[in-house]
Amino acid sequence: MMDVGLIGAGVMGLAAAGKIIDGGHRLLVFDVRRASMERAGKMNASPVAAPREAAERSDMILLFLPGPQDVRHAVSGKGGLLEGAHRGTVIVDMSTVDPGVTTTMALLAEEQGVGYLDAPVLGRPDAVGKWALPVGGRSDDLDRCRPVLELLAGYIVHAGPWGTGNKIKLLNQMMFGAINAMTAEMMATAEQIGVAPARLYEIITASQAGTVSNLFRELGNRIATDDYENPVFSVDLLAKDIRLAVQMAKENGTAPLLSRLVEFLNEMAQMHGYGSKDTSVMWEVYKNMWKVNGTTSSSSKQTEKMQ
Repeated sequence: MMDVGLIGAGVMGLAAAGKIIDGGHRLLVFDVRRASMERAGKMNASPVAAPREAAERSDMILLFLPGPQDVRHAVSGKGGLLEGAHRGTVIVDMSTVDPGVTTTMALLAEEQGVGYLDAPVLGRPDAVGKWALPVGGRSDDLDRCRPVLELLAGYIVHAGPWGTGNKIKLLNQMMFGAINAMTAEMMATAEQIGVAPARLYEIITASQAGTVSNLFRELGNRIATDDYENPVFSVDLLAKDIRLAVQMAKENGTAPLLSRLVEFLNEMAQMHGYGSKDTSVMWEVYKNMWKVNGTTSSSSKQTEKMQ
């Protein structure tokens, strides 16, 4: 049995919490949101007042945080993990951040004899237990954390030095963003030309076409049913991930053309107030742009009546 700290009890954090508790480990949880702390408490996790307290009482600490600044604050800020972590503790950042932040935090941790890993999640919340974790950091730190990480992931690989896991996750998010944008564009175009998006989704998913990915099934179903609340993945999070991916690519001398367009579409969605909604809402951005340009678009229900 290990004493495990968990910082960030959002959708992904709570999914991990359930597995860790079921695995027989003691779990200490901190989140800035009271409701998240209450949900974790109902799962038999022990709430703590600050990340520092979790570090004082834990053998390893998992981070599930929105972005780089949140990680910086939780690790090295006032009341942060490094104020309480003892020698031999390992911090495992499972957030999606840039490699530079990971390297900076890892070096600060190393000065105190604290281990640090970046192990961002490849997988959806409901696939917890089967996630893939590309891990950056020292292999001996990974070996110490495996008993807990194996509760969360079906595939764990030591990918390289600090930041390598981040690089792989951001590359994956570039592909996610492209599929999300193309699904939105296709569905919006379908409605514009008189094909009901719900009908299109039904036909395509019934086929054996190579275009039918699990992500398309998820996004298309939400579009077909106008369901953008309670997001699996929000526009704000995708916008952050693509921004970091574009930044990483540019810093390494590449020209991420498609990802720059996806970045623009994400920003448009945020400007329209869709930031907190599921990324499937992106198709509304296309429809709004077309309205501004003087074109009109029928609703899915109107199209179905016409057919």
